[in-house]
Amino acid sequence: MPFITVQLIEGRTVEQKHALIKEISEAAIRVLDADPDNVRIVINEVTADDWGVAGVPVAVTRANAAKK
Repeated sequence: MPFITVQLIEGRTVEQKHALIKEISEAAIRVLDADPDNVRIVINEVTADDWGVAGVPVAVTRANAAKK
């Protein structure tokens, strides 16, 4: 049973998340020859303050980019 976890920085719409679940599920079914009823997808959303790149929170990086 494929159990797939996706981590995203918050801010996507419900429609985008639904589309992502659909597309990932279809890929798992096709590539793994998985039974559709056995494919599980979970999306974990993280705040931009809780996600860092190169030692800097994404919220800070975005704020700095907005100032330019």
